[in-house]
Amino acid sequence: MSKRRLNKQQQWRIQKVQDERAQRAARKERSIDRQLEASELGAEQAGLVIAHYGQQLDVEVLEGGRQGHVLRCFARANIQGLVTGDRVIWRPAADGTGVIVARSERTSLLQRPDNFGQLKSVAANIDHIILVIAPEPEPHDNLIDRYLVAAESTGIPTVILLNKSDLLTDRNRPVIEALLARYRALGYDIVTTSAYGDSGKRAGERAFQALVNGKTSVFVGQSGVGKSSIIQTLLPGESLRVGALSESTGKGTHTTTTARLFHLRGSGDLIDSPGIREFGLWHMAPDEIEHGFREIRPLIGYCRFRNCRHQGEPGCAIEAAVSEGRISPQRMHSFRRILQDMAEQQARGLGSP
Repeated sequence: MSKRRLNKQQQWRIQKVQDERAQRAARKERSIDRQLEASELGAEQAGLVIAHYGQQLDVEVLEGGRQGHVLRCFARANIQGLVTGDRVIWRPAADGTGVIVARSERTSLLQRPDNFGQLKSVAANIDHIILVIAPEPEPHDNLIDRYLVAAESTGIPTVILLNKSDLLTDRNRPVIEALLARYRALGYDIVTTSAYGDSGKRAGERAFQALVNGKTSVFVGQSGVGKSSIIQTLLPGESLRVGALSESTGKGTHTTTTARLFHLRGSGDLIDSPGIREFGLWHMAPDEIEHGFREIRPLIGYCRFRNCRHQGEPGCAIEAAVSEGRISPQRMHSFRRILQDMAEQQARGLGSP
């Protein structure tokens, strides 16, 4: 996808919209300043961002008489990049809204690039990422590896969850079991379950609950793998829309529009993030891609040539590891394809600024 050229009229319209947004934000900030100066805002309190809608955020009250209540808040202009999962300090306003005045330190931050290589923050303070795959749509090493490379760059542990296990057949079972075995050998936790059928729902609920109990989890994965169905299993009272898998194309439909945090029964939180059909990595440098492959990471710097591209150069430590069986051919193919895709996207002007 190449950058689209805009004509002067389109550029003017975009600039006009941006100017109007800036003016609205400035007016809101002046209103906040006036309330602060007039002492019209209440005492500082701890809160948790559970959803984000442009300049407005839904914040759960974490202390005081209104603990557990959710109210709409505005953030001060000097507080940038708030996301679902952020812990904040806020002050109540007389009109029933609130003003976020500070953000607490994060333990982790999940980001993903958009189509132009710009990083977009998705959620904060996550304990682990649950990468959901399913027999349908068919999982592929390269798509899984894109998620894993992105997750490795954040330092957030990742669990691979095979959902819809009831769709395993004699035809697809050997391929999927071999795929999972490759990731299990790399140290990734693998969970297999299903959210469908009466017995599947009961067993699935127990497995899902054990997986997320006491942790803040975020589900990622290709559309159509059942992320929303899993959340319905964990939170049967929530009215979440589940998109049906297209019978004609085998591709899922996007069902979630904004990241939202849900409290689970028992303990633990779950952040439902928008479906991502592909996870672009072209904002990353080649050495960051190398670092994202667990079995390649220890070999960095051991090639004969410092500028080794791992494409048949003599003395390549990574290719030697493939020959010795320490790196699977599938992972090596995926590694090369990611590097190639990244180079092509950057050459077309979609790299990092």
